[in-house]
Amino acid sequence: MKKNLLITLLLVMSSLILFSCKEDDEEPLPTSAIIHYSIAQKQVAFTALAINAETYLWDFGDGQTSTEPNPVHVYTDGGYYKVTLSVTGGTGTVTSESDLAVAVTPYVLLTGGATAANGKTWKLTAAHSKNDRLANADQTFTIAKGAPAELPTGAFDLFLGMGEVYNDTYTFHYDGGYGHDVMADKAAFSGLVYQMVTTGGAGIVNSGGKDFGLCTGKFTPEANATFTYVEKEDFEIPSVYGPGGKLTYPAVSTLDFSGKEFLGFMDFQRKVILQDITDKTMRVVMFMAASPGNLPKNTHALVLTFSVVE
Repeated sequence: MKKNLLITLLLVMSSLILFSCKEDDEEPLPTSAIIHYSIAQKQVAFTALAINAETYLWDFGDGQTSTEPNPVHVYTDGGYYKVTLSVTGGTGTVTSESDLAVAVTPYVLLTGGATAANGKTWKLTAAHSKNDRLANADQTFTIAKGAPAELPTGAFDLFLGMGEVYNDTYTFHYDGGYGHDVMADKAAFSGLVYQMVTTGGAGIVNSGGKDFGLCTGKFTPEANATFTYVEKEDFEIPSVYGPGGKLTYPAVSTLDFSGKEFLGFMDFQRKVILQDITDKTMRVVMFMAASPGNLPKNTHALVLTFSVVE
């Protein structure tokens, strides 16, 4: 009995020694890290899912850093941030990155947020959405007489020979700055009556859309222009469709511009309605006064989609 017990003990000790040797011979797991996070408004809780890591360095993309394994960070401004995690361990240093969208408001969608050094640039899209239309300046923007129910792709080029209106760009900056590029023709999408009243027709560059009261007209963008965004307001315009020549659109988002600047369409009414916005597209209502006898009352509206210039 004692002999069997001794043999068993020796076998167990041999196994432990062999197992220990095997463990000593095994390569350590490679150092690695994955970023995990949860967002609540502007506060982000980060977790480093790391293996064989000894030190941590977080770069939150807003100029702030941390050496904690699992930090909580509060961003000052909503926007888009690239977060970087570098961990160092037994097999070296590895880096992981993640793109965050923090407290993305319509204003951030419009401007690109505080980290967009060059702002965010938009242009009219030729790939019109089903909501795009040439409309009456009434309460519900009904389709104007003679206009198609839906604008086909490239409508202003295909039917009016004014494809250049799709080229002009409009840049919104987080600090309220505004940039406008009228490209090679030095002209902007405009109302025909507006051009006749303000320039006597001398400013008209392309009158291909005259049957719809549309043209392009010479325009020099304003230096150091600004814009104002209002998330919700009751917006009143002069309109032939409103009682007393006025019409109010309740609780809408609006964009207004300094000086003679505008977005998309140059006419008497520069302030516009921002109907919808995503990261890549926005739909805007721009107004037109096309009846000389009713000036400055608006008769029509252009409901058009803009897309981001990548």
